[in-house]
Amino acid sequence: MKIAVIRSRTAGLTDQVISETAARLAAEGARLAGVVKVPGNETPDGHHCDMDLRVLPDGPEVRITQSLGEGATGCRLDPAGIAAAVAATEQRGAAEADLFILNKFGPQESEGRGFCDAIAVAIEHNVPVLVGVGGGCREAFDAFVGGVAEEVPADQDAVYRWCKAAMA
Repeated sequence: MKIAVIRSRTAGLTDQVISETAARLAAEGARLAGVVKVPGNETPDGHHCDMDLRVLPDGPEVRITQSLGEGATGCRLDPAGIAAAVAATEQRGAAEADLFILNKFGPQESEGRGFCDAIAVAIEHNVPVLVGVGGGCREAFDAFVGGVAEEVPADQDAVYRWCKAAMA
């Protein structure tokens, strides 16, 4: 079982490294499954939490946040959007991929939902898994994978090297 986890205290760095690594590997012909964050797809209100995911290898793009209106402070995650991204990912399948990528193991996954089943399918088929994790969800991620994930620095070259070695 090959699982790498990336985390960074610098906002947006994990997403950037994962997205750039996915693009580089895809350009080299790697068969990718999972999702990456789409950069720069903010809504008109410019909220920093707006997020679209691109289902690998070539789409669709799915909005997983919702507008709650001006001054709202609740969670902006859209369960329907996450469900759509998960369904599209599962439809494409991970069993035949060279690498499964999840941009972020977040609150949904911490509760056993979201992309947990897709990660499990990849693991069952010996497909290496690359996952970004925020500080608040690291403990849940470690419990989910049984503490076997290798931590890789949020550095483009280090992540790329790990992926190439894991896929070899």
